Amino acid sequence: MSLQDKVRKLVETDRFTNAVMTVIIINAITLGLSTSESVMSSIGPIIEMVDDIALAIFVVELALKFYAYRLRFFKSAWNIFDLCVVTVGLLPSGGGMSALRGLRVIRAMRLLSVIPQMRAVVQALLDALPGMGAVIIMISIVFYVFGVMATLMYGDTFPEWFGTLGRSLYSLFQIMTLESWSMGIVRPVMEVHPSAWLFFVPFIVITSFSVLNLFIGLLVNTMQTAVEEETEAEFEKLRDLVKSETDIVAENVSELHAELRALRAELAEQRGTGDVR
Repeated sequence: MSLQDKVRKLVETDRFTNAVMTVIIINAITLGLSTSESVMSSIGPIIEMVDDIALAIFVVELALKFYAYRLRFFKSAWNIFDLCVVTVGLLPSGGGMSALRGLRVIRAMRLLSVIPQMRAVVQALLDALPGMGAVIIMISIVFYVFGVMATLMYGDTFPEWFGTLGRSLYSLFQIMTLESWSMGIVRPVMEVHPSAWLFFVPFIVITSFSVLNLFIGLLVNTMQTAVEEETEAEFEKLRDLVKSETDIVAENVSELHAELRALRAELAEQRGTGDVR
């Protein structure tokens, strides 16, 4: 076995993966502690040392994976994700890059690439994007229609909320999130326009309930499909394993039958020779 094969076998073991996951969790905790002035004033050097050690471990991990897979390293989207996350941590802390280096906290997101269950959830979200795109286009059309209507109907009396199309869209977005929509916007509008509820209630029903349920339905359906595909893959592996074991047993049985026939023939020959004597 070559050194490259040994390294590839190492990085694919559960022990290696669990060790990296432990370092990620510890690094995420230290990054959170680094935001506290009291903690940094007391154990700041230790926090920085742990951060540097964790970054060094991540660099070594990626180097081992690149050595093990060579250019195949870039065929995995998760490897590219890990590379980008670690690269952010290598940015210099001085000058205008200090704000970018603050993004090193996203190293905690590497848990998404390490834990298989999280990877399945992220993959389900990515698979749901095409369907979600269609829903987003639909809700954008609904927003535009209601935004124009709100600007024309309530723009003169409530210019701070509906004076322009942009303000109307923002106010409608606030109403869709159900954040202070009744006492904050709708009831003041109804004091001037009593029938305004005929406009806002259908908008809330369409956007907040129907569209939200569409998003949830898409995600649930996609995740269920992913689970079914994973289950089917596991079943196929199990069936192939059973088939291979069955073939081995059948081969052994055939060999036993051949040996029994040979023994019977030998015994018959010996009996025949004894009778002649």
